[in-house]
Amino acid sequence: MYTLGIDIGGTKCAVILGKGVLPEGGDEGFIIAKKAFPTRTAAGWREVLAQIMSEADALLDENGVMQNQLKAVGISCGGPLDSTRGVILSPPNLPGWDEVPITSMLEQHFGVRAYLRNDANACALAEWRFGAARGTRNAVFLTFGTGMGAGLVLDGKLYSGTNDMAGEVGHIRLSPDGPEGYGKRGSFEGFCSGGGIARLAQSMAKKALRDGGKSGLFKEENDICSITAKSVALAADAGDALANEVLDICAQRLGEGLSLIIDILNPQVIVIGSIYARNEARFLPQIIKVIEKEALELSARVCRVLPAALGESIGDYAALSAAFEGE
Repeated sequence: MYTLGIDIGGTKCAVILGKGVLPEGGDEGFIIAKKAFPTRTAAGWREVLAQIMSEADALLDENGVMQNQLKAVGISCGGPLDSTRGVILSPPNLPGWDEVPITSMLEQHFGVRAYLRNDANACALAEWRFGAARGTRNAVFLTFGTGMGAGLVLDGKLYSGTNDMAGEVGHIRLSPDGPEGYGKRGSFEGFCSGGGIARLAQSMAKKALRDGGKSGLFKEENDICSITAKSVALAADAGDALANEVLDICAQRLGEGLSLIIDILNPQVIVIGSIYARNEARFLPQIIKVIEKEALELSARVCRVLPAALGESIGDYAALSAAFEGE
């Protein structure tokens, strides 16, 4: 038996073929094959789904898999969505995808059950089953990429809330003011996301320029609007004082956000992806200091903060994990 995973993003999609049972001990050879292709959002969701099914059919055919050998289909997609009904509900990175009944369409095509999860939840399942949170019962996964969201595995089960809105930690306000994220100034996402870091750096660069300061992030005012999280990280690595100050603020706020999560959920592990995973050595010492100060000692003592372990493959494992979680 085999499992099919479908990873849907605003810029690219992928179909992944995996084994139909969870691996015992290790995941070597679990993912059998994959096809990735651009998401042609301008063509509309019906055309995109038609291509997904066509690419999936080709993937099965190329690997000698008959549809009656499929166990289930897992779908990982950005929210909002309704996982119970299997409907995608207007994600911001998929314009025009309004009330898309994706699971029923895939079930009709493949003849097996299909399960839909938002990408943060699916990634949480992936890191819990295959990555840094493996072997735990209570784990939190934080995206820390374009945005800041969380997937929650509590008492060995995915917790998605009453209507799939659990884990929207990016909306928590950490400060009365600050960079905007998730529509709220001073939010967790405002301080701890790619866009938030860029906006914070741009704001601080404008002030530095007015005050006659200098930075490798800019030479003149026109340079400021092109500052990104990546350029901040590169400048910080080169010893730029302003860039390092930006990342220090980000680390402080990340520690505060983690402390809230630790106090409320009492997890065994918090796994953080993307920006944190690539910059753990820079962030970890400072966030540990903040957690020691802000979080309850008994809760902090049993919680590890780890970088995501699945790297660039996390989307593949996430899509397949959505199928296993549904079974």
